[in-house]
Formats: sequence, C-alpha cells, structure tokens
Amino acid sequence: MDPKTAIKYPGVTSIVGMLPKPFLVWWAARMAAETAVENLAAVTAIAKSDPTGAIDYLKNAHARYTKARAKVGSEAHDLFERMIRGEAIGRVHPDLEPYRVLFAEFLDVVRPVLVRAEDIAWSDTFEYAGSFDAILRVQLGVDGKPDHVNGEWHTLIVDWKTSKSTYPDVALQMSAYAHADKIIAPDGTAEDMPEFDGAAVLHITPDAWEFLPVRIEGEVFEVFLTLRKVFKWDRDLSKRVIGRAIASGVRRLVTGTQRRA
Repeated sequence: MDPKTAIKYPGVTSIVGMLPKPFLVWWAARMAAETAVENLAAVTAIAKSDPTGAIDYLKNAHARYTKARAKVGSEAHDLFERMIRGEAIGRVHPDLEPYRVLFAEFLDVVRPVLVRAEDIAWSDTFEYAGSFDAILRVQLGVDGKPDHVNGEWHTLIVDWKTSKSTYPDVALQMSAYAHADKIIAPDGTAEDMPEFDGAAVLHITPDAWEFLPVRIEGEVFEVFLTLRKVFKWDRDLSKRVIGRAIASGVRRLVTGTQRRA
C-alpha cells in the first residue's frame, strides 16, 4: 500500500502465485509419506489413542516443513541485508552460520555495490507492488564474470534465494520489480525506478552459492502481466460474471417410492 495515497495493489508474489503448480500435490503427498515412514512408531502410538491427531500430523507435514524453511529464509535475508550494508556481524545461530560464511564469500568474489535494499517496487501503470531484495552495481567483464579491473559496471535487480533450487518463476518476480514505475522507501518517499542492465539471483544454501543471470525482458514481463489479469479474474471479475436467475424452479413431485424410503 502506498502510504501517501492509501491505494492497495496486489503483491508480486500473489500474482506469480497464479501459475499452476500441480507438482505441489505430489510433493505434499511425498512429505506425508516420508513423515509416516520416518516416524512410524510415533505415528502408530498416536493413532491408537487419537486417530484424528495422527492424520492431522501427517497431512500437515508439508506445512510444517514450509514454515520452518520460511523462518530460516527470513532470518537469512535479514542477515544478508545487514552484511551487504556493511554491518559488523558477530556470532549467529548455528543454522545461519553456513549462510554467513558463503554470503561473505559472495561479497568478496563479486564485490557488489549496494544501491537499494528491501524497498517497495510500485506500479501504478499495471497496479501491483512488491518488496525486492536489492539493487546492486557489479563490475563484469565481456564474459559476464566479475572483472574488478577492466569490467563495465552493471545495475542489476537482485534476489536472494535460500530454497533447494532456483525456479523459473523468479524471472517473473524480478521482471515485475524491474518494470515497476517507482521505488517507495520505508519513510514513504518515492523515486523513479532506475534503468537496469539485467537481473540476477543469488542462490545460496548451507553448502554452496551461485550468482545466476535472470531474463527479465519484454517477453517475460508479458507473462507476468497475463498473470496479473488472471489474478484480477480470480479475485474480482469471476465473482461478478454470473447474475441472478432469469427463471428457476424446485422439484415438487414426491413419488411413493420416495415416501417409503
């Protein structure tokens, strides 16, 4: 929501969420099956006294996993922002230590210059908004690799990902940010969104990191705008396409067979 106008637009993540994801059904089923096999004795014990509780425990396995991963991801994002802003980092939780070490290595290898971090990308033109991770300046050679001597400076919209893999829909997310009209800071001030030379995602896990280029040009953005229309259909237009009945009726005849049933 723009604090100056009180206008509310849907979030980029919610719009990208309009993509069909049938694989999630199978993933959730697998999580339930794995939880049952790995905790067979406990599940059996629970089921003897509380069958419903055992069912709930298994069917919510994927939700518990997602919640735990989201917590780690949120804490890692906070750590990355503090590190890239130059804050001295002391001891961190053991779960975050691998991320701290690898993000420090990324900073050393790529040497990014922070332009903005964790601000709002806002589009009045297409009516959406979302919080991006960072805008960075990086010096790259003709091969697209870091070159701190002869490389040209590139302005990139950047996203941190701590999931197991980097998924294609990150391109839709970042294309939306890059094509927004303006940036809104926490204090409510706004400025035009800068021109970007490209986008990149830092995929970082406890074991490794990769800084990957991401396509955000027109074709990708057109897909995002299509999803924006689908979002409007789902949340608004679909609720207004069926009108009141032109005519209606109810079944009045009750047969003898129905009376005797």
